Amino acid sequence: MCMREKGAKLEYTRMLKLKRTFDLHRDVVCDLRKKEASVCRVKEYSGEVDARILNIECDGGILYSWKGATGTTRVGKYDPKTKQNKLLYTFDKQVCVSSCSLNKEETLLAVSLAQNTAEVGGIKPVVKCLTLLIEIHPINNTKVLKAVDCRVKVQFLHQEEADRRSVLESHLLLLTEDGYVDLYHILLTRQEGYRVVMVSPERLTRTAERIVEDLCWVQWDGHTQRLYYVTHKGKFLLRCVQFYPNHYCETVLELPLEMPANSFPAVKFVNLGFDHYHTAKPEQELVKMEVFTDRIGSMCICYNHPLNKNSKEVVYTLSLVHKGCSKTFHVSLGSVELPERSAQLHPLFIPIGYYIMVYVKGYFLHLINTRQQEMLCHSLFLSGHDVDLGLQWGTVDVMVVHSEEKASVSLLELSSGRVHSAELSAAHLLQILRADKAFKCPDCEPDPARLAALHCLLVYMGNDPNLELKIIEWLCDGVSTFQSFDHIQEFILASLYRICYEKSLNLDKLLPYSSVSDKKDIPKSLLEIPGVKCTTELHTETIFNIKASILSGFWSELQWNTERTKYLEAVPNPRYRTSHVRAEWDRLLKSERRPSSHTNHIEENTKKVLSMVDTWSLDKKVVPLFQEEDAQQRALIGLTVDKLRDHLNRHLPRLGKKKIDSLVVSYVAKLLELIRHMLETVWLKYKMGPRALCLSQRGSEADWSVFHFMFRILEAAVGLCLPLPPGFHTLLAVLAVRCLPHHSFLQYIDHKLLQLTETFVARLMTDLDNSDANEKLKFSILKRLPQPMKQTIVHTWDHPITSASISRDYVHTLLEKHNKTKGFALSGRERPGFRPEFLPLTYLAKMLSDIEEQGTNPFEEQENVDTRFVEETALKQTFILLGFEEN
Repeated sequence: MCMREKGAKLEYTRMLKLKRTFDLHRDVVCDLRKKEASVCRVKEYSGEVDARILNIECDGGILYSWKGATGTTRVGKYDPKTKQNKLLYTFDKQVCVSSCSLNKEETLLAVSLAQNTAEVGGIKPVVKCLTLLIEIHPINNTKVLKAVDCRVKVQFLHQEEADRRSVLESHLLLLTEDGYVDLYHILLTRQEGYRVVMVSPERLTRTAERIVEDLCWVQWDGHTQRLYYVTHKGKFLLRCVQFYPNHYCETVLELPLEMPANSFPAVKFVNLGFDHYHTAKPEQELVKMEVFTDRIGSMCICYNHPLNKNSKEVVYTLSLVHKGCSKTFHVSLGSVELPERSAQLHPLFIPIGYYIMVYVKGYFLHLINTRQQEMLCHSLFLSGHDVDLGLQWGTVDVMVVHSEEKASVSLLELSSGRVHSAELSAAHLLQILRADKAFKCPDCEPDPARLAALHCLLVYMGNDPNLELKIIEWLCDGVSTFQSFDHIQEFILASLYRICYEKSLNLDKLLPYSSVSDKKDIPKSLLEIPGVKCTTELHTETIFNIKASILSGFWSELQWNTERTKYLEAVPNPRYRTSHVRAEWDRLLKSERRPSSHTNHIEENTKKVLSMVDTWSLDKKVVPLFQEEDAQQRALIGLTVDKLRDHLNRHLPRLGKKKIDSLVVSYVAKLLELIRHMLETVWLKYKMGPRALCLSQRGSEADWSVFHFMFRILEAAVGLCLPLPPGFHTLLAVLAVRCLPHHSFLQYIDHKLLQLTETFVARLMTDLDNSDANEKLKFSILKRLPQPMKQTIVHTWDHPITSASISRDYVHTLLEKHNKTKGFALSGRERPGFRPEFLPLTYLAKMLSDIEEQGTNPFEEQENVDTRFVEETALKQTFILLGFEEN
């Protein structure tokens, strides 16, 4: 937990924002008291209402039981959509409901009743379980499904019907502590128009289908209708059974797991309701394990290892099926005093988007990036007693309710009966970014924590414009000095990655994600986190059931992602590096850039990108960008599109050329738009107006701040060889000439830190007067210009030297043209001094006038040249050359 000082007060933020969506006392008990008071015909019911949550169905409905005023046990349902409670069934006596499930049509109720007998003469209690199937629409028949000496869990399938048939059907899973799973197919029919009853209930037990045997761990995922289970025969093997809308099921996945042999001393049930009568102590559960999936084709298997108190470390593994590897983390607890109950050190695994949060209350919090898992610095690790999610109870009493469809997660505090929706706190992550004198986070390494927090904010949470604005303002402040990474480069790459990371998981290995991975020598602070060790193991066996009749949707994506990951692991340098474009761009700059099919193709790419940027920016004219032609940046824009498109077509053909082309154009357009947005933010922050473009005034403190920020953007872009918006170099040069001494400005140009654009130099020549200092600056700039630009620029500066240059070029051009057309040539002067062959000035002037009349003035579009002016200039130059005048 980070803290911020506000005077004498401290403002705390936590990593998770918890919003209470259900409270058993508020939403259920208060309502039950009113109903019990009505039954007892009293004003207020003062008796005990022992309400307990039994199950949460995939539609969000919460099943619960309570002891009524008459001493009987009742089962009800809370509907989160209508906020209403509904009585489902009343037993004729008090019973212990250990498992409960309701079918989708709310016509059948399955319950398991636990019967505990007290210990007598040192004999352990015998737990007998009676499993019933009850008709509740209306309450009618009851069928006994099972009567065994072990725990039994019940769970109805909730599937979308392909068609509505006259004969209804429900399907029930029955899972036992003996390690097997039975599937019951229950035929239903309507009687008297409204009664729903079972067809041939006596045949149910005989027609049950055994689908799993010898399991030691099992998890139900109601949203995706999948059953994950682990068997142990020499080695642990995870399998998954998928249930389809036509009620057909099959095993679609097998994955070996490296786990200690004693991981599951008893069968462990996950997401199969809540048994309040199970006598097993939490300490006996050595391993906590859960499977989380994402609809775009990712699967993470999370489990901790049995605690070894002698080593004083917590060990947990994340098996990333979509990445073809497992990551095992060893977190040292150091000298921290261990709790009496080892179960308090069992981590809580919370899926939040493509992050997995590993949380041990009071010890550490590890937010693991499952899509960019190669480096520790892209996952956030915080430690210390201040690490707190704000949960009232320990992690042992907290259950995770995950919905793949809704991409949401909720936390259930079983002891209090409260359900909280959970999401990452942007405020907390921003505080980690701002960790300086005002923001303290003593238990985390600054650079890795900032880098991980920045990527989480930009990629996972970056769709919020207000959040992006806060991050840009943090970049503008520049209060932190980063030695291990360039935070503007990280901002650019992470923001660009965000626009396409949902397209395909394999883009994780193809698109640039971080500038850190391109470094030759990665700083040690980014490779290691004190107290945390990580080992990686590649999966050699991930078996998909290719013969499965319907391997589509999620499973098709997961299989393809797994196979493509193996291919990309074998390919050298699969990730696109922005430096790939540098060599060809340098060749283009050195060449004359004559039109060719290649240059035309690059120009077409540029037009696509700039047209998209123009569309986005029609109403945004805060910063003068995209208002000039910048040949160098246009070439780099088109070249970037070309190289990135080729890279994706080569390694990810499945997306299709049309989709890749659209993605690449959007990617580069977003880059230009992102830089424009950064400049707009700093422009508004420092209240820059038209005066910022006035070259005749020296720069203010605000100008200095904007110049410094723009120069940092330039450094970041040049380091990654990324294009900049046309007009960026002009704007930067304007601020530079206002803020820097003239000699420093020229040094920036000589070291290629600033680029002289034609727009900037033309404005400089016209806006600055011809004082000695300004005249010296202008001449210095003219000397540094390439010849084609110089010929254009001299026409913008009203000065005797440029006038003489214009005249010489004008005369040279006319005479050269006359020589080619008439065959007439003037002999050059071999040595200084007056010679008899020298043409009279009057004849020269006359000849120039004649040539002017014969053709169009080549400088007509740039400047009108007066023949009289040329005559006077030539005469003056002649006198100088003959030594009659001094220059």
